[in-house]
Amino acid sequence: MSMKNRLNTKEITTDVLIIGGGTAGCYAALVLSEQKAGRVLIAEKANIRRSGCLAAGVNAINAYIVKGRKPQDYVDYATKDAAGIVRQDLLLTAAENFNEVTAKMEKLGLVILKDENGDYVARGNRNIKINGENFKPLLANAVHKAENVDVLNYVNITDLLVKDGQVYGAVGFSIMEETAYIIRAKAVLAATGGAAGLYKPNNPGFSRHKMWYPPFNTGAGYAMGILAGAEMTSFEMRFIALRCKDTIAPTGTIAQGVGAKQINAAGEIYETKYGLTTSERVYGTVRENQLGHGPCYLKTTGITKEQDEDLLKAYLNMAPSQTLKWIESGKSPSEQDVEIQGTEPYIVGGHTASGYWVNTGRETTVKGLYAAGDVAGGCPQKYVTGALAEGKLAALDMVKQFKAGTLKEADIQTETEIKVQEGEILSQYEKFRNEDAPAFSVEELEEAMQKVMDEYAGGIASNYQFNEKQLALADEKILQLQALAEKTAAADMHELMFAYELRERLIVCRSLIAHLKNRKETRWHSFNENLDHPETDEKFYKYVNSKLENGEVRMIFRDIVKEDTYEHTN
Repeated sequence: MSMKNRLNTKEITTDVLIIGGGTAGCYAALVLSEQKAGRVLIAEKANIRRSGCLAAGVNAINAYIVKGRKPQDYVDYATKDAAGIVRQDLLLTAAENFNEVTAKMEKLGLVILKDENGDYVARGNRNIKINGENFKPLLANAVHKAENVDVLNYVNITDLLVKDGQVYGAVGFSIMEETAYIIRAKAVLAATGGAAGLYKPNNPGFSRHKMWYPPFNTGAGYAMGILAGAEMTSFEMRFIALRCKDTIAPTGTIAQGVGAKQINAAGEIYETKYGLTTSERVYGTVRENQLGHGPCYLKTTGITKEQDEDLLKAYLNMAPSQTLKWIESGKSPSEQDVEIQGTEPYIVGGHTASGYWVNTGRETTVKGLYAAGDVAGGCPQKYVTGALAEGKLAALDMVKQFKAGTLKEADIQTETEIKVQEGEILSQYEKFRNEDAPAFSVEELEEAMQKVMDEYAGGIASNYQFNEKQLALADEKILQLQALAEKTAAADMHELMFAYELRERLIVCRSLIAHLKNRKETRWHSFNENLDHPETDEKFYKYVNSKLENGEVRMIFRDIVKEDTYEHTN
């Protein structure tokens, strides 16, 4: 291997580094700027104008305290949906901020639908309707105007710089130019989103990214945290979205908008038989198909002409492929039911409790490293507003710690050790860039990983079920793929990003397998369907957490947090 490709290096020093310029990251930057917290740098591997989960916009604020409701109601709902495995301190602090962050977005130009009395148009107990196609550009514009905030677009951060359990910055590379970035910071916010693409998706080949969650969210934030020794929680609470078949369009607009019930092929309503929590809705559909009662549908036949129009419009805005499907079939929703199916599983902390184990201020177990949005665990059902709220809460905690002097730059001794880490990370980049003839391409290895996860770790192929023998095989095969992934090659910087996205996904897969194995019960059907332990076991009314130590995933079982504010003690 000749070192023909040497990278330029740029060194940057800032007060706060935000990794990921999605919803949570951008909002945190705005709060830090308002609070005059010093220099802030956002590093985003795409462009903050259209990146993250809200790249294409959103049509509702799904977490809002509507008239007559209070934040505690939200906590109770999310706790019940997740069968108790949540952090109520995180849920409450997020819910107390939902309405304020929404008002702030409205100030920035977000259009919120209002009724004749000037009140927001609510959808159910927790939702308000918006016209949010431009949600992300509004945030991006505000960030560009904010004082002391710089943005590095097209820079992919891969590794944190950590010494003795404290973070001092991170290293990444430009996907456009042959440049590596070494960034030093007193505090770092991981706002990188969850993990898609771990499992084999519903649709093959070119359509594989016709998925529910952005394919660019690869679990990078989890992976860098896992490598840095941060504690993770509840990865076993996977998220499987119930979607319209083939198009993977959301079903909530049909279920809530026209009150469509879940029915089987015989026209029987089955949703009430299995339960109405998020995981039970998926499980009921899977189970009816297994019993030979499928296909399963949302019953839209018989809805009014007006409702037809509403649905066609709503989906044209949000998931055009579904409207096109109706039009191509020559039948409107009122003339045919909509077939539904589950997606492949994801790890996403905005819907479930998976992610970093954080304290109430959203600091992880690594000092100075924070997490907000989909990457932060313990606070399910937080969606967009929760990501904004956590960005705010993390920012305010940093400000508090800067004032107290608990987050500072590295001393001389630490500096020496961090320099060694930087060198190792940079030489890994160059190794990928100078590999001549890899045995397998990134794409082949990614496909192999998805197949392993699908067949042995509870993917679509096994109806989301698994047993311990299968998981042991999955772990063994993922380890083999990890070894092969170290030997892939990158002809340019864009390919280097793909090599790292594969690495990230494989790291997350290993932790996920360990979590699935160690929750020896079935608490959330389909999300965690353990065939060796098919019942709920109250012994597991606790958090299943993990930490990577010396290359092995060590499990930590923690009691349910009852306090209003939780601080890390060990």
